Amino acid sequence: MGTDLHALLRSLRVWDAGTTTLPPFDPAKAPPTPLSLFTSWFADAVEAGQPEPHTMSLATTDAEGNADVRIVMLHGADADGWSFATHATSRKGRALAAHPYAALAFYWPVLGRQVRVRGPVTSAPSQESQADLHARSTGALAAALTGRQSEDLSSLEDLRQTSEAAWERARRNPTEPSPTWTLYRLHPQTVEFFQGDADRRHVRLEYRRDGFGWSRGLLWP
Repeated sequence: MGTDLHALLRSLRVWDAGTTTLPPFDPAKAPPTPLSLFTSWFADAVEAGQPEPHTMSLATTDAEGNADVRIVMLHGADADGWSFATHATSRKGRALAAHPYAALAFYWPVLGRQVRVRGPVTSAPSQESQADLHARSTGALAAALTGRQSEDLSSLEDLRQTSEAAWERARRNPTEPSPTWTLYRLHPQTVEFFQGDADRRHVRLEYRRDGFGWSRGLLWP
């Protein structure tokens, strides 16, 4: 007998008390800039044992207006924006070339928290992109050297052979460049912080960039 998806869905609960703590959040005490609050919340997620808190959803729109989303890794966040990397020739790289605007979403269920970031995206110079790549692991370099991201794959054997060759190159030359590897920065126009509440009175604080810096406002949950 097959799995009953709807029965499974009805059996699940969000923010189980055994695994989730919903901390209080007073938006009146939030710092004046979203980066400061993001850094604090990110540290809280790490301390709370959230698995892979540095992963995030990246949403893009391609030249035909079709939306897409995938999970990527945060490479950094500073005054210049939130950064991530991929091949410029990949599906998301092509979408960003056609429509350089994106959205990010972090979800940290151990604290019932989300962070959403939206804004235009720019690509870093090649030298900076390669430096970012070479600061990562041998496996990351091997994956970048494997290349051909999002292209059709004829067989898993082709992947194995190409990947093994890339791993050998990465071990032999840890600074070998991957010309299409690109570091991207999302320059935030809005950043929303969502704190879940057991009584469903969730707190949503949105920072909005204006000509003088940042303004803040609450949103209905």
